[in-house]
Amino acid sequence: MTGVVYRQPGLLAKAVTTLDVLSGAGHARHRRRLERGGGARPGLYFPPIKERFELLEDALRICLQMWSGDDGPFTGTHVKAERTLNSPQALSRPHPPILIGGAGERKTLRLVARYAQACNLFPARAGPQAGRAREHCEHEGRDYDEIEKTVGYTFDVGAKASGSARS
Repeated sequence: MTGVVYRQPGLLAKAVTTLDVLSGAGHARHRRRLERGGGARPGLYFPPIKERFELLEDALRICLQMWSGDDGPFTGTHVKAERTLNSPQALSRPHPPILIGGAGERKTLRLVARYAQACNLFPARAGPQAGRAREHCEHEGRDYDEIEKTVGYTFDVGAKASGSARS
């Protein structure tokens, strides 16, 4: 998981490509995902939320261009590159899967409908979020069912076992 402000988008695309190649992405049992993360970190500048969403969309678009083999120029809202070379190319086809996580039903789920193969919903809001994701998919002309939906839970698995195991 990575926040969009932690790495330049071209470097992020190369890092994901490297993981894709090293993990042997040709095997179906290997799953790789690019995920938008958030959260404040001491000493790091976080632009306003509107700019972070624009940066996220720039990052998604440049990654997809680099993974497509198109090494031409890229111009986004905040990101510009004269060349988007990505060599070697990722093994995953058509590209490494993209997972976008977040609570935003308006912007985040619109980006899911437009770019992602998976999304992470919040347990307490999964029903309404799934409904909004379906609406965004309809607007984008995309099949809602082709997007994998996940939900993260935090739970206590109990106290640590004391002592050693006996046979």
